[in-house]
Amino acid sequence: MNADAFRHFYNYHFAENRKVWEHVASLTFEQFNQKVDYSHGSIRQQVVHLLDVEDVWFSELQGIQPSDPLPETVTADDRDAIRAHWDKVEEKVRAYLAALQDEQLFSKPITDPEEDKNLIVWQVLLHVVNHATDHRAQLLRALHDLGVDTKSQDYIFYVYENQL
Repeated sequence: MNADAFRHFYNYHFAENRKVWEHVASLTFEQFNQKVDYSHGSIRQQVVHLLDVEDVWFSELQGIQPSDPLPETVTADDRDAIRAHWDKVEEKVRAYLAALQDEQLFSKPITDPEEDKNLIVWQVLLHVVNHATDHRAQLLRALHDLGVDTKSQDYIFYVYENQL
């Protein structure tokens, strides 16, 4: 386990997020906000949850305040604002990962909230990608139900496509 392995794994994570976003961008506003009776609700709510959670975890790792969360519901299409926010969160994560050193993987930098104080950096890094994979799977199913032609997000396919 080393920092380079996590940087590689997060490249997969970012690539899969972008693929999902391409599908999300093709939806109508109504489809984007359509009620889904599972997990966090509409595709919009799922995307916002995914984004906000990633921002919170990486803010905790750095001991900084996360961005203001995006609103739960909207009356106008805010996908451009969501995408811009998502890009900022990805930049924040990439900057953190670029500076990450192997020895930091075993530290416990989170001081608040109490329940997270004993988490080791590598545990948080794995959790964030695992959490995102779970929600991307939910999003892919919801997109499929709307008639979108989705593909597998399996890590191994990323490896096959990105081998040097």
